Amino acid sequence: MCYNLCGDNMTIGVLGTGAFGLSLALIMKDNGHDVRMWTKFEEEAKSLSTTRVSPNLKGIDIYKDIKITTNFEKTVVGADLIVIAVPAAFVDDVSIELNKYKAAKQHICIASKGIEQDTCLFVYDVLRQYINSKKVGVISGPTFAIDVANKVPVGLSLGCKHRGTTRVIKEALQNSHVKLRQTNDILGIEICGSIKNVIAIANGMLAGMELPISTQAMMITESLNDIKELIHALGGRKSTILSFAGFGDLLLTCTSEKSRNYSFGRLLGSKVSKKEIDAYINSTTIEGLYTLKSIHKLLKKKKVKMPIINLMHDIIYKGKDPEALLTFLIEKV
Repeated sequence: MCYNLCGDNMTIGVLGTGAFGLSLALIMKDNGHDVRMWTKFEEEAKSLSTTRVSPNLKGIDIYKDIKITTNFEKTVVGADLIVIAVPAAFVDDVSIELNKYKAAKQHICIASKGIEQDTCLFVYDVLRQYINSKKVGVISGPTFAIDVANKVPVGLSLGCKHRGTTRVIKEALQNSHVKLRQTNDILGIEICGSIKNVIAIANGMLAGMELPISTQAMMITESLNDIKELIHALGGRKSTILSFAGFGDLLLTCTSEKSRNYSFGRLLGSKVSKKEIDAYINSTTIEGLYTLKSIHKLLKKKKVKMPIINLMHDIIYKGKDPEALLTFLIEKV
């Protein structure tokens, strides 16, 4: 078993075959690395292996030499780098399984975003409960999977405190159309990557109410300042708000119809039927809904004030009228 950290081709195991995981796999394969992917679903593994297309990444061919399997052990054992790209709700289970096979020399890149509901832990801390390693990095930024797969210029923040891991993740992902900016503020990166989905739902509501981009820009600006203060209150660096993971991802997620969170917010704001909203929830992964419960609970636990989160919680879970956002924006101190 060999772990190659000297700049030659690496073996990389990707946990998760969603759109973002697949797009990262394509980048890493383009960069000359050997890539294998894991999914827990036998039917999904069979479909992806046979058709080489994904309904989550339409119009993109998955390279034939990217191996796709349900065998967790074969995916991670012997890999130089392990990329975690499953929804936040499943990171705990994946971390428990990974702990059975991970070797000390291996590096981990977390591409998942969010906060665990029961514990209010960010993804990095969920992993660290089971994996005692400093060789862990977190990536986040304004990148829709389809854009990454189409090889347009994109930027990602890389939160990492280990030089070797920073080098390995850059070796895996960085090329002529993918740029990584490194910071050691892992917490700040995770806060930005999680909470922007909630703000995107709020901004989508404004769009659904047919309010112009001027009002939406007001929401983004107010949220930007609040997230900056939240990062500081929880122990991160305020300047992280100006990173790809901060302002960049907030802007992208809050203004594009490609964003599932923004699109969900539009449905709420336009007051479509409950049946239509439920159908969207059941057919789409809306990370902002999962994160909203978690961040609401975390803020109460830490006694940190962020009124937009309380208001969004009241709108989505207590039936408050989305138009309350308008009063909130004007009266907010």
